Amino acid sequence: MRARRLPGVLALLTAGAVALAGCGVAPAETASHTITAAAGRLAEPPPAVTAPDKKLKLGAKGKAVVWLQKRLRELGYRPGKADGRYGGTTLGAVWAFQKVNGIKPTSTIGKATWRALEQPRTPKVLARNGKRTRAEVNLSTQIMTLYVGGELKLISHMSSGSGVPYCETTVWQGKEQRFCGSATTPTGTYKTTWRRDGWHKSYLGELYNPIFFNGGIAFHGALSVPLYPASHGCVRLPMNVAEELPGLLGTGVPVHVRGKFRR
Repeated sequence: MRARRLPGVLALLTAGAVALAGCGVAPAETASHTITAAAGRLAEPPPAVTAPDKKLKLGAKGKAVVWLQKRLRELGYRPGKADGRYGGTTLGAVWAFQKVNGIKPTSTIGKATWRALEQPRTPKVLARNGKRTRAEVNLSTQIMTLYVGGELKLISHMSSGSGVPYCETTVWQGKEQRFCGSATTPTGTYKTTWRRDGWHKSYLGELYNPIFFNGGIAFHGALSVPLYPASHGCVRLPMNVAEELPGLLGTGVPVHVRGKFRR
């Protein structure tokens, strides 16, 4: 039985797609030229995204802020509720997005950030052969990512160990004690272990919803998550991220810590 020939126009389009692929164009870049065999027509390209392009500063309110919050959430960031108020919670998500997209973190939303929101990058994968469900901590960019079933579920701004040696005196287990350490977040591959709900008091301070993965080192919420490593070794996260994380990150999940922050 002779193979059925494609109509002339369809055959030309198919040939064009093959030629483009042969010239080194990535498949994603030729998606709009791909033939849908069942329908015999061009597949619909993804809808274009047009950002407001209105300069925003911390404290701004309005529709442009709502657009920003919804777009960030859509991309895997956690800007809080889409309430049209540009506050500290949204700022943490903005910082994370800017860092992933090679933009110097700032509270101001300008042209570079709006353009990146239209055509965003994804975070660098640290464990290419890692399990489909895993957490990754990039010390170089101070970004934490969570993959669930192979899908990128969460991208967050974070602050890791400062690297500055410390000695602190505090009352612990009923008596005054002195604790010293290097304040580092060691690189390596670990697994999530025990956790606590709400505020957990440790000998170096209080941790919100901690999920431990390397001895006494944990992911946890903090009231201060600056743009530089500042913790005793834990991975500090914005409070709203720490609120949501326990429902996404189970026990025994691999945690890959890579990189080095350069001041």
